[in-house]
Order: sequence, then structure tokens, then C-alpha cells
Amino acid sequence: MAPRATVDVEFAVRVTRPGPAAISVAAAHADTEELTVSWHGESEPVEFEHGTRAEVFALPAGEHRVTYHAERALTEPEPEPVTLADVAVFTRPSRYCPSDRVAGLVPPELLKLKSAGKQVQAIVRHVSDRLSYVAGASRPTDDAVDTLLAGEGVCRDFAHVCITLCRFLDIPARYAGVYAPGLAPMDFHAVFEAAVDGHWYVFDATRLAPRQTMLRIATGRDAADTAFLATLGCELDFLGSTVFATTDAALPADDGSGLVVLG
Repeated sequence: MAPRATVDVEFAVRVTRPGPAAISVAAAHADTEELTVSWHGESEPVEFEHGTRAEVFALPAGEHRVTYHAERALTEPEPEPVTLADVAVFTRPSRYCPSDRVAGLVPPELLKLKSAGKQVQAIVRHVSDRLSYVAGASRPTDDAVDTLLAGEGVCRDFAHVCITLCRFLDIPARYAGVYAPGLAPMDFHAVFEAAVDGHWYVFDATRLAPRQTMLRIATGRDAADTAFLATLGCELDFLGSTVFATTDAALPADDGSGLVVLG
């Protein structure tokens, strides 16, 4: 029997101007799941490409609590093919991944490698060695260039730098928000996927959790496409969150060298 993952999320907001907001916390391919909002209005589901789902709620003024519970079997998925549309979208610069502005920051040794697989692995090693993981070190507006110059950041910054370097080398790369059993401290986590031999594989330069048990939440060009909470006309204050992602089996070893498919 395949091991199972369990996810529990809770966060609270204070709405100061009523209006719609999109909540995107659903784990891809969940076997069972339940999303509740303390205000019992109806939601409108929205589905995007690459497994991202959101629920749009019209929130009245006041404080609201959101809870989400999901369970899923951790079976090994088939690698997803990289389409021509993927190549067109995920080799372009984006808000947080300005691959057109990093020429002077690319290690020369990356240009000498002949295969995408070796280049991606070298990028992961370079970013892991160059950046320090420091909670709270970066600003929400920091892009990959800011992070490279600062030399520190959090998981989203590590992912943005890796994506930017991949795109500079014309390797399609995309951002993924995930649940990551084994992550400490537990929170939402960010990784990236890169095209290797015509398929998508997941990589994580932070090396904070095994990739084999990660569960996809949202996929996009960068963090701008994958927020777990986005206002669509309302105004609100975020009051805090808790995230738990666990498995009922021992966590697998992951030295970062293998090709892993994100479920």
C-alpha cells in the first residue's frame, strides 16, 4: 500500500473592504479534501493550467477563518511532457525571474556544460552554495537579481534564482508552490521544475525537505502566479497561518541528484 500524505491549513484574515478573494491551497490530485470559510457564502471554482485550482469567495467585512484538510496517496506519477506552449512561456523573463538581466551574474562554468540535465544540477548546486537561507531576509518585491546581490533569501527566492538561470540558458523552468512533509519549520514551500529530456522534473536548492513526498499546490511563471491568497477587489489584513503536512511513512532520503516528478 502506498504511503499517504495529510495536509491541514488554517489562516485568518480581516476584511476591511468587502469584495472577492481567491484562495488557492488545494493539493493536486487529493483523494479527499475539504475547504471551509467561517463565512458560509458560496464560492466559484477556477481551474488553471498545470494543476492549479482556486476558490473565489465574495467576502463581507469582518474577520474570517479559512481551513483546509486533504489526504492523498503518494504514488509515483508519470513525468509530464514539456509542450511547445511550455517552451514559449517558461523560457521568457517574468516579474520575479528577469532572465534578461543576469548575464553578468551567470557562472561561466554553466555555459560549458552540454546537457540540460547537467546544467540544471549545476544551477541547483551553485544556488545552494551561494545563497544563505535566512527567514525574513527578503522583501515581497525582491526578484532574482536582488536575491543574488543580497546573497540570502527564503525558499521562493532560491526558486526564483534557479528559474532565472535556467531561462538564461534557454531551459524551460517554472515555479511551484508545494506542501513539503519534513520541512522545518513547517509552512508553504516553493520549489521549481525544469525541462530535462522533454519532461518536467522538480528541483529544490534549499534541500530542506525530500522532493518525493511534496504535493503540488500551484504552478506558474513565478510567485506572482501562485499566491495562496489573492485579493480581487477586496481589501484585507492577513492575521497569520498554520500549515501541517505529514506522511504516515518514513521520509525518503533525497540527496538532490536524482530526477523526481512532482505530483
